[in-house]
Amino acid sequence: MEKVNFGVTKRGEEASLYVLENKNNTTIKVTDYGATLVSLLFADKAGVQKDLVLGYDNVTGYEEHTSYFGAIIGRNGNRIKDSRFTINGKEYRIDENENHNNLHSGKNGFNTVIWEVREHTDNSITFYHYSSETEQKFPGNMEITVTYTIADDDTLHIVYNGKADADTVMNCTNHSYFNLNGHESGSIEGQALQIFADAYTPVVDSSAIPTGEIASVEGTPMDFRTEKQIGQDIRADFEQLHFTGGYDHNYVLGRPGEKKIMANAYCRESGIALEAATDCCGVQFYAGNFIGEQTGKGGAAYHDRSAFCLESQFYPNAVNEPDFPSPVVKAGDTYHTETSYRFYLRKG
Repeated sequence: MEKVNFGVTKRGEEASLYVLENKNNTTIKVTDYGATLVSLLFADKAGVQKDLVLGYDNVTGYEEHTSYFGAIIGRNGNRIKDSRFTINGKEYRIDENENHNNLHSGKNGFNTVIWEVREHTDNSITFYHYSSETEQKFPGNMEITVTYTIADDDTLHIVYNGKADADTVMNCTNHSYFNLNGHESGSIEGQALQIFADAYTPVVDSSAIPTGEIASVEGTPMDFRTEKQIGQDIRADFEQLHFTGGYDHNYVLGRPGEKKIMANAYCRESGIALEAATDCCGVQFYAGNFIGEQTGKGGAAYHDRSAFCLESQFYPNAVNEPDFPSPVVKAGDTYHTETSYRFYLRKG
């Protein structure tokens, strides 16, 4: 494993970048700032390595932008309505950072802290963070580890383990933005996607808070059960797509704790395909609708829909929806979840 300087944060902390690779020279680069996946290098059908995730050249880029490129999100991924929830009869109020709602745990989310490196090998690294109950105003003090491994079959494994001293929300995810033709290659609307979900959670309006309903994808532009181009229906006259400027919805995968393939993706130009699996009950498919005009790694120009996200997690606002699987973990119980992204070459 190689360790290089990644800059200094506004708080004066030194950030580092760790470079890990497998026997095929498939490489990941992760920084201790936000336990963030900065790069994922995989060879295309011509044998040329492409970097398949959006990111920045140093820690300053991550501090100055709010797209959460590659970051570990926690304690809670996605949105909590009105930035409040109740556990054991007590109401907790957390930071508002998107209208009146809490998105990705607010200004002190896991994406903003320097994580401690606990273990590493040539192709694996484990980060640790102690999250006090004052950090984000969630109940209890929480310890969390995240392990990245780039296996020899070109699968990126992300494993989370956590424990707290009070009943609290534990719902972490990784917010990588994928472009299977390379991070600098432009729109992903022509890339193909399949999501193994019969249902999704509609949202009430542009706030992207779920209605509480579990709705069938049948007969709607939300249906990705059969592989189709991401852009095929993204401009359809469908209220849910109008609300969020394109796809930014949670898909219902099944019970938490059961490992299943959640999605496949494919880029004909590069020949690179992705198989994503998880034991989470939901996956947020985000088509990068609001990336905006940004300068990324190596001066690359990023725009809206330059990449897509497959964020494995509990459903948005699940802590406030009694009919959704609960993200609350009891004091002393272990929170454990795994998500993987396997990269391979496909003909077709």
